[in-house]
Amino acid sequence: MQQLPTVDYQAPDAAKLFVESLRSTGFGVLKNHPIPQELVESIYKNWQEFFNSEEKHAFLFNKETQDGYFPPDVSEVAKGFTIKDIKEYFHVYPKGRVPAQLDAEIREYYRLANEFAAQLLSWVQAEAPEDVRAKFSIDLKDMIKDSEQTLLRVLHYPPMTGDEEPGAIRAAAHGDINLLTVLPAANEPGLQVQRQDGSWLDVPCDFGNLIINIGDMLQEASGGYFPSTIHRVINPTGKASDKSRISLPLFLHPRPDVVLSERYTADSYLQERLKELGVK
Repeated sequence: MQQLPTVDYQAPDAAKLFVESLRSTGFGVLKNHPIPQELVESIYKNWQEFFNSEEKHAFLFNKETQDGYFPPDVSEVAKGFTIKDIKEYFHVYPKGRVPAQLDAEIREYYRLANEFAAQLLSWVQAEAPEDVRAKFSIDLKDMIKDSEQTLLRVLHYPPMTGDEEPGAIRAAAHGDINLLTVLPAANEPGLQVQRQDGSWLDVPCDFGNLIINIGDMLQEASGGYFPSTIHRVINPTGKASDKSRISLPLFLHPRPDVVLSERYTADSYLQERLKELGVK
């Protein structure tokens, strides 16, 4: 199966190549980026220990604030599906709860990834045609400035047991709600993006890559110029099915009052989607 191209962040034409990849596939893959690999590796290791422990149940999610631990029995059902994904996860927000031993490290990652994401949004804006740029109510990077809605999700896909519900996969085909999603390559493969013809493309999972995809809010704000991409995480087979998979997506959300389009503010768009997902 074909893979997405990888763009060298340090190349002189990185912004152009990255945005071209986003535009044509909805995804961009970067190497040689400034997010420290050792920080990501440490987070994967420490959060795996947390998900393996009983401590996670002390952080059960708050329905109002949406922070904390979401166990498998309340895992998401992707839009258009009826079967829950095979996963558990923890939501980290600027003012949300985090286990004390994990706090400093995950907050540092949140800060660094947010700073880097602002640069990527600047690339997207700079490389967009003039008529598309004119649709943005404010600069894209300023939409996420001081946003308390930007969500860091620590995802754990447990090993396969053979008792999974028929048809269930780690993450059914879905689009993201936000502007961009920034994701370090997970510790196991499985992420795929859907082409326009309906076929699936593997996303490179080389450790150290950073994977970025377009969400529905950027599609809305750009009048459809930047397409939100359908993607999924397929179940492993063979020896890989015994392994956990940790994933660390940062979902870039504008402040609630940011105008996305004539139809939506960021808040009205988010509330509509959360209701569809059944989490509000």
